[in-house]
Amino acid sequence: MNNQFKEQFGRYFLAGEFEEIYEKTAKSFQNLVSFEQFRQLSLDYNSNVSSYTCIVSNTFQGLDRHIWVDETYSKAVVIAYDRQDIIQAIYLKPFATYPNSDQIWTKNTYNMPINDEWYVFWGGTNEFINYHYPYEQQRYAYDLVKMDNNETYKNSTQQNENYYAFGAEVVAPADGVVVEVIDGITDNVPGEMDEENLAGNYCIIAHDYNEFSMIAHFKNDSICVKAGDKVKAGQLLGLCGNSGNSSEAHIHFQVMDHQDFLQAKSLRIKFHRGAEPIQGDFVKPGSASKP
Repeated sequence: MNNQFKEQFGRYFLAGEFEEIYEKTAKSFQNLVSFEQFRQLSLDYNSNVSSYTCIVSNTFQGLDRHIWVDETYSKAVVIAYDRQDIIQAIYLKPFATYPNSDQIWTKNTYNMPINDEWYVFWGGTNEFINYHYPYEQQRYAYDLVKMDNNETYKNSTQQNENYYAFGAEVVAPADGVVVEVIDGITDNVPGEMDEENLAGNYCIIAHDYNEFSMIAHFKNDSICVKAGDKVKAGQLLGLCGNSGNSSEAHIHFQVMDHQDFLQAKSLRIKFHRGAEPIQGDFVKPGSASKP
């Protein structure tokens, strides 16, 4: 596939070049959706659209993914290519945004709760790069994993210890006072999730201006701070685990306006050095860098 097609996909799609697009899709896609179904759905979707613009290009779960939106930012077309440039998925969905809360930033400045390089698995201000986004309580949360050669694990996916994030250090994102700690929840078998204990083992820290950071999914019995402790930015809190509503070892990090994460509103996080990491970025303490 030439680069022009990928770079100009929005124009091809809007111009009705559906046969050319469909020919570039995987057999598995064609087995699910006939050409006529794809053509009719696409025609309907393009109604009242005058242009598409690509707002995100990244590599996610081994696929080269591009997110195109119309001129009103109300419709999205997500297209994913494999390493052979075969289209594995095309996703058409309304592009929901929350412009008011998008402008509510934290008053404090934070670091990611890490002390080495991690990968942003979920993060950003739309649901296609951040599955938390539709939910007010966790809209601006991040999920972080550790990657090596585009994988989060070595050998097999069957054991927590095979995941690079499992057992990695988790640190305080800013100065504050620990106000809540839950520990003692068993780590999940990879692929299974504990929906009764959504956050698993977690720590909540109170900061200035009535802001609260929450770090979740710690390894069982690894949290080394307790409620009432004063902590400094970069201080060890515990180890990354796979507890709670988690399918593999990762860090969940968010800042909110209330200690109770079920009642709180998530706040968009102001990071040091003006960083605004999104899905696909590699992040380090105090910075964010593109892969």
